[in-house]
Amino acid sequence: MTKRTYDVVLFGASGFVGRQTVAWFAQHAGRLRWALAGRDEAKLRTARSAAGPGAAKAGLIVADAADEPALAALAAQTRVVLSTAGPFALYGSALVAACVEQRTHYCDITGETPWVRAMIDRHHDRAAEDGTRIVPCCGFDSVPSDIGALLVADAVRRNSGQRCARVKACHSMRGGVNGGTLASLLNIAESGALEQLADPFLLNPPGTAPTDQSPHADPLAPRHDSDFDVWLAPFVMAAINTRIVRRSVALAPQRGSAYAPCMVYQEYLRAGRGPIGAALAIGMAGGIGVGIMGLRSAAWRTAMRKLMPAPGKGPSERSMDGGSFCCELIGESADGTQVRGRIAGRGDPGNRATTLFVCEAAVALAGDVRKLPGGARRGGVLTPARALGLAYARRLAAAGMTVEPLPA
Repeated sequence: MTKRTYDVVLFGASGFVGRQTVAWFAQHAGRLRWALAGRDEAKLRTARSAAGPGAAKAGLIVADAADEPALAALAAQTRVVLSTAGPFALYGSALVAACVEQRTHYCDITGETPWVRAMIDRHHDRAAEDGTRIVPCCGFDSVPSDIGALLVADAVRRNSGQRCARVKACHSMRGGVNGGTLASLLNIAESGALEQLADPFLLNPPGTAPTDQSPHADPLAPRHDSDFDVWLAPFVMAAINTRIVRRSVALAPQRGSAYAPCMVYQEYLRAGRGPIGAALAIGMAGGIGVGIMGLRSAAWRTAMRKLMPAPGKGPSERSMDGGSFCCELIGESADGTQVRGRIAGRGDPGNRATTLFVCEAAVALAGDVRKLPGGARRGGVLTPARALGLAYARRLAAAGMTVEPLPA
């Protein structure tokens, strides 16, 4: 890998989030050698120019998501591919295959867990054998949940000497939706993959799901939580994030892990306190139910395409700058020892925060992987916690995010 032309290639660089990754690299890449990639050279040049002087020396690689020879040539030129080109079930599979074949590390921003399951089945064993890290879900789906759970589990073990038996997370956020996120959700519905989303252990290795799955079932009703002292509603992204955390737990070694076997992880959306909070939680729970039913309707999906932003479009710069997110977590050992944690930041979670998450992931993969969990030999289709670990949490803190408890 040291002889490759680039350290990081940004695939889908002319898309909505892709342009934000270009802007981030233009400001923060330092000595990294990087390039923009996509199917339209003119759009790539425009994205590079819009990012300012810091992007002037970035390379350009023209490659269509369906052009396997071009993708193989792209992967062979770089140590890491960062992809923002979704829906990933439509545009990501050939790129992942090329990265595995060329032993090129990979990260993306997908939340499409049925597609991630397919990538695990096709590529995990080969990537694990070669030490290639394929790391989907490095955006707001699912870094706060996965890294946050790791942080509190690690702190529980350090504080009590016991493994963490339970973690619950409470999300609050303010921001908009980009067209790529909506397109991915609609594609899951139209591909017939909605039923897979109901499996709480969709991403687990075979044989690692517990016999009693009831503690892991997705919450459907509002509830008041005494630890957070707030009313909670079901969280629409929990069906993505919880599966990622459970895969992290299942992939952890039997000895030395901060996670107890089959650690229970659940997450919710903060609604508020008092009667108003209760009413909001009830309304949010009902809204999620209606939304899930709507996804099954072709007419509803057509209406959403007309009403919501198209792929390549998204919130205004002002709106994204005004957004925020906070993921509060509580980890608990079997004897009741609790540790609180938090990952929070300013900026739209689906755009600004996602950009920082995935760019820092790519830079971590492009650096000395011997400093990442498992050292240079670890590979496979991994989660952020298993591929990047506590070293990644420190990177996020150094980049200005609130990360608590910060690992030693």
